[in-house]
Amino acid sequence: MDPLLIYKALSNETRRQIMVWLKDPEQYFDKTPYIEHGIDFRIGVCVSDIQAKAELAQSVVSNYLLTMQKAGLLEAERYGKWTFYRRNEKIIQQFAEYIRTEL
Repeated sequence: MDPLLIYKALSNETRRQIMVWLKDPEQYFDKTPYIEHGIDFRIGVCVSDIQAKAELAQSVVSNYLLTMQKAGLLEAERYGKWTFYRRNEKIIQQFAEYIRTEL
């Protein structure tokens, strides 16, 4: 875990909002298409759904997701031609502990 990378990743309001959305995806995203494909939110949320929710260009959202993945906050999984992102709760907990004990 690199706290500096996490701080940088969380320094953007949209990236922080994506983290909130991914904490409880059923509250923010339609699960119907996932069910129709035999998957659920445990795999993560599709980039296109995150992009639509953020109302930003796909390239911007992809860059944001990559930044958060490099910081360790997100995990990505390919399913067919789609990429799904979910929170990396282990790293988030380590970072929370770092904040609690170091700052």
